[in-house]
Amino acid sequence: MTELKVMQSPVAVQAERPLCVDLDGTLVKSDTFVDSLMVLARRHPIAFLQTPLWVLKGKAYFKSQVASRVTLDAAHLPYNRPLLDYLRDEHASGRKLYLATGADSVLAQKIADYLGIFEDVMASDGRLNLTGDNKLQHLEHRFRASGFDYIGNAMPDLPILQGAKQAMVANPVSGLRNALKSRNVTVSRNFQDRSRWPATLARTLRVHQWAKNLLVFLPVLLAHSLHAAPMLAACAAFFCFCFTASATYIFNDLLDLEQDRIHLNKRRRAFASGDLSVTTGLGISCSLLVFALVTAAWLPRTFLIYLLLYLVTTLAYSLSLKRIVLVDVVILSSLYTIRMMAGSAATHDPVSPWLAAFSIFLFLSLAMVKRFSELQNLHARGVNPTNGRGYLLSDIEQLRSFGTSSAYASIVIFALYINGNDVVALYHHPNRMWLITPLLILWVSRVWLLASRGVLDEDPVVFALSDRMSLLLGLGVVIAAYSAL
Repeated sequence: MTELKVMQSPVAVQAERPLCVDLDGTLVKSDTFVDSLMVLARRHPIAFLQTPLWVLKGKAYFKSQVASRVTLDAAHLPYNRPLLDYLRDEHASGRKLYLATGADSVLAQKIADYLGIFEDVMASDGRLNLTGDNKLQHLEHRFRASGFDYIGNAMPDLPILQGAKQAMVANPVSGLRNALKSRNVTVSRNFQDRSRWPATLARTLRVHQWAKNLLVFLPVLLAHSLHAAPMLAACAAFFCFCFTASATYIFNDLLDLEQDRIHLNKRRRAFASGDLSVTTGLGISCSLLVFALVTAAWLPRTFLIYLLLYLVTTLAYSLSLKRIVLVDVVILSSLYTIRMMAGSAATHDPVSPWLAAFSIFLFLSLAMVKRFSELQNLHARGVNPTNGRGYLLSDIEQLRSFGTSSAYASIVIFALYINGNDVVALYHHPNRMWLITPLLILWVSRVWLLASRGVLDEDPVVFALSDRMSLLLGLGVVIAAYSAL
């Protein structure tokens, strides 16, 4: 008999060959180990202080200790969507998929169980760190008969991609792309799932929130001290606060990774979505803070004290105070007053007691409306608060009462101020300052009315900068004040 040989097509051979997928930076856009460290620092700060001791016993041991104390929510990890869709299609066609990762086996298995597409999991086990050459040897031993295809993203994946029958990448780092090109390794697929860097960075720095730091100009403007030296000092103070604020925003986002990922809007933030890595965030945050402190060293020492007070208060807020009911809103309102006091220290223009009192009550109201709006939006969706801040849906009416009372108290203080001797000394037409009062009443009333209707953005500063009526009212205040000069 003549023996017949059936030749398999390349597609059929590929379908029979196992496909191994890396986890960190590949299937998941972030590094799950670093993410776990941030959650550990937030939940178990005492245990986090022990990490240097764990490192001494090897990286695999280090990963196992972290994984034994912190488990990420697999349902809300920032998966690479194009890659995940491809893997699900391959799984549906009958191809065997394997999760091959340097992450600890506890976390890797939990992710595999959630996705339900992997035949098996190969991961670090507390003794062996399954990365680089260790992973390559493991895969070659297990699949020595058929070989394997592999999907990776970083330099430790280079030897594995070289040893794979078919190499694929997902969000590859530039170093890996260059190394694969120089070694003539053909990449058959590239699964990209990241936002553009400039837009991502701008959102991360919260550039729109820098408007709050314009308060440092208030003392010099109200004192009518519009000379070069104080204005330059105020500009330097402004950027010191901008960079410090952005540094603390990033730090807060890193600590809130897990909570942000289950939030309807915050899950799109750069670190929660995996568009920026935790290590990149830490680098940016430290660089901004160093630049701010170096610049502040050229300003009066009192300004530096206020900047450090702002930094410490903000960090304390991020670490614990924001989870204490009512204390959080008092802290937020005090940060606005600190900005004004810092501006006064930078330009040597004193802040009057009237201005300090006005700012405390007005910004307390804005902090209240932020919390009120969050609860109101949750109530409209029929969802209970899960952000750990301690507020309940039943607190909505009480917060409305606190916030509106504080708003109108600030207007009363402003009315008493413009009726005093300070205004007569600074303005030739002090009675025209009364035109500002109805504008303030209209604005704070509108803010609270929209918040009650559930149509206000959760951040009143963002709302004020994007709302046409708010901008027109602000212009009216400027015109009224200018006419009183």
